[in-house]
Formats: sequence, C-alpha cells, structure tokens
Amino acid sequence: NTHRVECVHCCSLLDVDPGSSTNRTVYTFVGSPQAVVEGALNAARTAFTIIDMTKHTGEHPRTGAMDVCPFIPVQNASMEDCVKCANEFGRRLADLLQVPVYLYGEAARTESRRSLPSVRAGEYEALPEKLKKSEWAPDYGPAAFVPSWGATVTGARKFLIAYNVNLLSTKEQAHRIALDIREQGRSKDQPGTLKMVQGMGWYLDESNLAQVSTNILDFEQTPLHSVYEEICRDARELNLPVVGSQIVGLIPLKAVLDCADYYIQRDKLFVVEEEHKVRLVISKLGLDSLGPFAPKERIIEYMVESSQDEGRLVSLSLQQFVRSVGARTAAPGGGSVSAAIAAMGAALGCMVGQMTYGKRQFEALDGVMRKLIPPFHQAMNDLLLTVDADSTAFNSYMVNTNVFRIVHTVYNNKKTRRPQNCLHQINSNESFDL
Repeated sequence: NTHRVECVHCCSLLDVDPGSSTNRTVYTFVGSPQAVVEGALNAARTAFTIIDMTKHTGEHPRTGAMDVCPFIPVQNASMEDCVKCANEFGRRLADLLQVPVYLYGEAARTESRRSLPSVRAGEYEALPEKLKKSEWAPDYGPAAFVPSWGATVTGARKFLIAYNVNLLSTKEQAHRIALDIREQGRSKDQPGTLKMVQGMGWYLDESNLAQVSTNILDFEQTPLHSVYEEICRDARELNLPVVGSQIVGLIPLKAVLDCADYYIQRDKLFVVEEEHKVRLVISKLGLDSLGPFAPKERIIEYMVESSQDEGRLVSLSLQQFVRSVGARTAAPGGGSVSAAIAAMGAALGCMVGQMTYGKRQFEALDGVMRKLIPPFHQAMNDLLLTVDADSTAFNSYMVNTNVFRIVHTVYNNKKTRRPQNCLHQINSNESFDL
C-alpha cells in the first residue's frame, strides 16, 4: 500500500501507523484532490489482493479490508472539495472492485449514516444480513456481500485526532471510563461528559497495558487536554494509574498549541517558543510513553511545510536571500526586505527581554518582561510570514496584469470578438495556455 500511494504524482505519504492488537494500519497522505483520490484507489487495489477479511480479527471495530477512507481539508481546500473527492472515490472504487461503499460524515446522504459507528454497527460479521435490508443499501456498488473485502466507508470530515490514554488496569476498567466520557455515553438516558468524542476500552498485549481509546471529532469544541484530564479524573476515582498517552497518526499543530496554552495558564508558566510549547505537551500528556514522539514527523503542518520549504524565501540562507533581492527580478523587493528587517527588529526586542528575564539582578522586572516578550515574539513570527506573502502577492498581481494584457491584445486584434468571451476562453484554458 505504501508504494501504491507514493507512486501517484503530487501525492505525499506522511505517516504509516500500524497496530498489532488492533490489527489495523492508518495511512495519512496529502496532495491535490485528484492525487489523493488516485492514491486511495491505488491503495485499495493492493489491499484487495493481499487482505482476506474472512481471516481477520482485532480489537478495533471494522467493516472491511479498507475500512474507512475519509477526505479532510488541510490547506487551500474546502469541505465541499472533500465531499466531491469522497463521491468520486466511492463511485470509482465500487466500479473497480464491485464492492459496497457507504458515505458518512459531511458526505452522508441521510442523517442515519452521518456517524461512522452507526454505519459500522454490527461490523463485518453483520454485513451479509445488513446488505439485504433496503435501508442499508450501499451508496455505491452492489448490495452484495464480498467475503474477502466486506464494505468500505468513505466521506468528508474535519481533522480527527485518534488519541489513546494508557492505564495500568483491565480492559473492562478502561472501557468503563470510556463509557463515562464519550458523548454517546452508556445510553440515551446516560450520555457521556465530552461532546464530539467517541471512545472504547481495550487491552494492548504488546505493551501490557489497557487504553481508553478515543476519537476526538472536533478538537476545537473538545480540546486534547480536556479528554486527558477527564480520563485522569475518572481514573483517580477508581484508583487507577495513568501512564501517559498516545497519538495515533498525525495531529494538527493548533491542537497541540491549544493544549500547551491550557497548561501554561493553569500552572502559571512562562513559555514563549513554539518548540518549547510542543515539548511541554509531550511531557504533560506523556506522548512518548509507548515510543518516541517526533514533532517533525507527527504534526501535520510540520510534515507539509517540510515538503514546501524549498520555494520559501524565509527558508533561504541570509546570503541567498540578499542575492535574490539583488537579482534582476522585481520580487522579492522592498516589501519583503522591509518585512525581514522589521522581523529582525522585533527579534532584537525579544532578545533583550529574554536576556533580562530570569536574571537575579533584574528579578524585579520579571513581571514586566513576561508582558513584553510575548508581543515581540509574536510580531517576529508574523513579520516572517509577510516576507513571502509580499512576494507572492506581487507575483500574483503580475500574473493578473499579464492576463489583462493578453485580453486587451486579443480584443484589439480581433474586433469581432467580445472581451467577455476572451476572458472565458483564457480562464477555461480553451484557447490560451497561460
């Protein structure tokens, strides 16, 4: 599957996270809408030849060999784009393999299929009878049971954080906590304490501990730290030790920084650097308890940025940046240079504050420095972003200017053609390659 995903042009495989007890692997890859659809289809072709669901067992709920394939907006993409991807993937997968495919999340066509657990109800074993019911006719593909494959669920959703908290307990005790905290709770009459959170308890034989396994469906509504602290509270009531936690797959940077801000405010800490905030969260949640947590390999923005750094001005050495300014091109120009110099000015202010804070002879000024350093630090980072933003804006302006120049030339040379038609042809690439 790894090879089949990566062989698609403009599709980058960011993470592969296998699990022994769960007997499933999570693949995370990014790319253009068309690229990720092709990558997912390639992975499905490979899975179809090597996975046999009649022989599969594992702790994790599942309904098929490629169990769930969600499309998630990351950069310069909307949820509508992802819904289109899910429909294209579902249709093509069903045509390709002749297997049943269900839509869920934002792509769901009925409310009863919006939730993944609802679509998965009964799991793989229930499919033969489930497919006979009209209310469970697949959205794509035949309503026929394919024993080796089962069914696939695809859709569009926000970024889901798969987050597990480790307990020295039994599976049953972990599941008891999961029932208390998940939104679904134990029943309609006994809902859980955390909104937009799914959960269950299981035991990891390879690590010799239990986990409260959760899916955080909306980390802005229920942050990472809320899940961890709520599970810790329930564990204390049962006299169960919490021994760290685990992120499965990747996590958005904002979720980590929101978590850091919570502990900084709660414990009255003074942490400014983004790197230090990430380290704080790793320590507070024990994210490295079952293995190393490398931020550059686990935080999705860092993964995406690393593949885009090559073309960024701020990624150049100072020598390269100065020479690019001196080259015979209009950009980078005065705007980018001004932003770079302003960033350096803010950095100097931040430097003086950092050198003052924490020193015994300036202890009386610690409160003042705590107030002054953060805005200098924020200005430094914001101004760095504008170095590239100014150059990008200028280049975009020049492209648009050239378009209007081409339209003007065409209209003057061909008096019978209306300028609106020329614009349409240019924008749709029917007559001109811009």
